[in-house]
Amino acid sequence: MSETVNEKYALQLRKVTKAFGSKVIANKDVDLDVRYGEVLAILGENGSGKTTLMNMIAGIYHPDSGEIYVNGEKASINSPKDAFRYRIGMVHQHFKLVDLFTATENIILGINDGTKYNLAKAEEEVKKISEKYGFILNPQKKIYEMSVSEKQTVEIIKVLYRGADILILDEPTAVLTPQETEKLFDVIRNMRNDGKSILIITHKLHEVLAISDRVTVLRKGEHIATVNTAQTSENELTEMMVGKRVSLNIGRSDPKDAQDRLVVSGINLTSPDGVKVLKDISFTAKSGEILGIAGIAGSGQRELLEAIAGLRTLDSGNILYIKPSDSEKVELRSKTPLQIRELGVRLSFVPEDRLGMGLVGNMDIIDNMMLRSYKKGKSVFVDRQPPKQLAEEIINSLEVVTPSAQTPVRRLSGGNVQKVLVGREIASAPSVLMVAYPVRGLDINSSYTIYNLLNKQKENGVAVIYVGEDLDVLLELCDRILVLCSGTVSGVLDGRTAKKEEIGLLMTKVNGVSENE
Repeated sequence: MSETVNEKYALQLRKVTKAFGSKVIANKDVDLDVRYGEVLAILGENGSGKTTLMNMIAGIYHPDSGEIYVNGEKASINSPKDAFRYRIGMVHQHFKLVDLFTATENIILGINDGTKYNLAKAEEEVKKISEKYGFILNPQKKIYEMSVSEKQTVEIIKVLYRGADILILDEPTAVLTPQETEKLFDVIRNMRNDGKSILIITHKLHEVLAISDRVTVLRKGEHIATVNTAQTSENELTEMMVGKRVSLNIGRSDPKDAQDRLVVSGINLTSPDGVKVLKDISFTAKSGEILGIAGIAGSGQRELLEAIAGLRTLDSGNILYIKPSDSEKVELRSKTPLQIRELGVRLSFVPEDRLGMGLVGNMDIIDNMMLRSYKKGKSVFVDRQPPKQLAEEIINSLEVVTPSAQTPVRRLSGGNVQKVLVGREIASAPSVLMVAYPVRGLDINSSYTIYNLLNKQKENGVAVIYVGEDLDVLLELCDRILVLCSGTVSGVLDGRTAKKEEIGLLMTKVNGVSENE
C-alpha cells in the first residue's frame, strides 16, 4: 500500500470513513490504491463495507471523513454525475435499464451534452466500442428481448460510452453461465490492456484468482490487506476475510434410504401475458438427497418452484406428494398453498425476491418469524416468546449482523436478510425443502454455513430441491442436477460425475440444439 498520494495511481482513498447512525460503521479509515490498467478484486464478508465503499467512489454516498484522489488530484464526488466527470462508472448488480428502449437508446439516455440526440451516430459509436473490447451486441435490440448477459453488456457499454476509465463491477458474474463468464473475462482483459482500471466485487474466489491482478480484503469495514493474486490462495483469502481458518469443503454424503417424495409429471404453465414458461416438465425428488436445478436466468426455475408451492395455477400435468408417514399419495395441483400446508406438506420456499415475497421489510426479525406461526394462536393475544427464541437462535447460528432481534429487516444488509429468510424456512422442519438462490449475495463463510444446513436436512431425510447459479457449488453439493433451458428439461445429470462445461451447454440448448447455432 502506497503511503503517499501521486499520479501513478488512477484512484486512491485515504482514511475514508462512513457510518449510518451511531451504531453502524460501514467503513473505517480505509486506504486503497488502484493502479492504471489493473483488475482489483474487492473481497469481504456481508456487512464488511464493500458496496458502501464502492458507492462512495461512484458518488452514491459521500464519506463522513477521508479523501478520494483521482489521477493524483483530490476529488469531490457528491453524485454519480460528479463520478462520471472524473471518468468513474459503476455497473450495479441489478440493472437500471428501460425495457421498451433499444440498447442504444438506453446507452445515451440521460446524456446532456448540449446537442440533439443522433441515434445513427450513437449506434456507430456503440459498434466501435463493441469491436474494440470484444462485446457482442445488437444496438437496435430492445432490452426486453435480451438475455441477462446482453443486458449486462449494455450496462458496461453505457459507462464506457460516457468515457469511464475507472469501472466498478458489482457481482458481474452472478447470473452468467460459465461460457458467458469467460466471454466477460475476455472483455475485462481487453479493457485492462487498454489502460482501464477495473474494480470487481465478487464472492466467487476461483473467479478472483482467474481474473484479478490484486485483491483487497475488507473485514468489518476496515482494510485488512491488499495482495498480489498470483501469490495467494482461496484458503488464505478466506482466512483474511473472516479472521479465522475456514474449511472450504462441502461434505456431500451418499443418499440413504432414498424414497420418492415428490413426483412431477408433464406439467405445463402459461404466464398471464400468454408466454409458455414451463413445457412438459417431469422429474422426481427423493427424500435424503439434494436435487439441483440449473439454468440461465428466466429459464423457468422460479415458476417451477412457485407451481409446486401452490402459488401458480398449472395448465396441465400432475404434482404428487408422497407422505413420509404412510406413503399416501396426495395430488397438490388442486390445492391452495394453505391446504398444502394443512396436509402436512411442508414446502419451504426461499424466493429470489427476499423482501418482495419472503419477508416484510418494515417488520422486525421476531415478527418475520411469526409470519410462519401466527395462525396457530389460540387467542387474540400473540405469544411472542417462541418466535423471539427462534430469531435469536438464527441470529447466533448464522451469525446475522444486527443490533438486535427487534431491528427492522429492511435495515439489514442484503446478505443478512437472506440469512434470516433461509434460517426461518429451515426451522419450519419441512419434508420437502425448496430453496431458490439461498446464498445469493452471501459471503463465502455464510454460504458454507447454508450448504452445511442443507446437507443436514438431507441427512434427516428431507427432499431438498436447490436452485443455484454457481455451477461449481451445484456439482459439489447436489446428488442429481436437473438442467432447464427455456422452460424445458434439457438433461438430468449425476452431480458426482457431471462436468461444468456439460451443464453450461445444456443450459443453452433446446432439444439438443444450441441457441447459438
